[in-house]
Parts: sequence; structure tokens; C-alpha cells
Amino acid sequence: MSQENQNLSSKPIQCVVLTIHDGTSSNHDSSGKLIESLLHEGGHEVVYRRVVKQSEAAVREAFAEALADDECEVILTTGGIGVSHKDEVWDILHSLYQKRIDSFGNLLNTLIFAESGPACLYSRPSAGIIEKHPVFSLPLNSTSIRVALEKLILPELNTLVLEARK
Repeated sequence: MSQENQNLSSKPIQCVVLTIHDGTSSNHDSSGKLIESLLHEGGHEVVYRRVVKQSEAAVREAFAEALADDECEVILTTGGIGVSHKDEVWDILHSLYQKRIDSFGNLLNTLIFAESGPACLYSRPSAGIIEKHPVFSLPLNSTSIRVALEKLILPELNTLVLEARK
């Protein structure tokens, strides 16, 4: 293992957490708080956590700010990935991804189905790389968030950050 790999494998990753939702304040953001808590339990740090209005302009602005932040290494979002007309996060992210990680959404929905049943059909989780930053887009549901972080994201986060930088 190279020195860079060894350093990154033990280093806390700096994350930004964005909750995409209308009408939620940061005080009532249970989904963002859960992501932050699980990241901390996994040994990582949250640069900031923010609630973002569910509109294309607000979501694009939030991503631009996160990507411009020198501390940010990974972006995790929750919300805005359903199938209603106002759920635009999936579409926005797919226009921004330079590399898509298609297996993430498929695998997460398979795991969520095992935990919660067919309601996962209404959710479009995704992951990809934007400007060398891994990005994960998760449902608002706490079971889905826990499954995503504990079974997929946290075990591979350091390696994915290293691969995204290559």
C-alpha cells in the first residue's frame, strides 16, 4: 500500500450534508442529523450540514458552494429523489455527474427492499463523482439512510475518495 493510501485509509473524511426539502428548518432536519451522527460514528467529520430548498436553482447553488469549499471531500444529500414532479435532485445530479456509480442505487434499493418492502420503488438513490468529489443522494427515510451509510458508504468511503482523486 502506498503512503498516500495508508494516510487516507486512517484519515477522517470531510463531508458536507445537504437535506433537500421544502419547509424543513435545520432544527427539524432529522435525516441530516442522522447522516451526521452516522458519519461521526464512522470516524468522519461534517464540514457543515444545511437544509436546501427543493428547487433547481437552490440545489445547484448548494452543490456549487460545497464543491468550492476546500474542506469538502464528499457530499451526501437526502431528499428530493422521489418520483413527484418537484423531486428534481436525481435529474440535477445526473446532469452533473462526470462518473456515475450506477451499482449504488440498484444495490441500495435491493437492501432497502429487504428491510422495508416495495416502497423503495418510489425512490431514486444515486452516487457519482463530480469534480473529484464522491456524491451520494439518499432518501429521507431513516431506515434507508442507516442501510446506505452502514452497509455501503462507510465501509468504502476512504477508498472511494482515493479513487475519485486519481
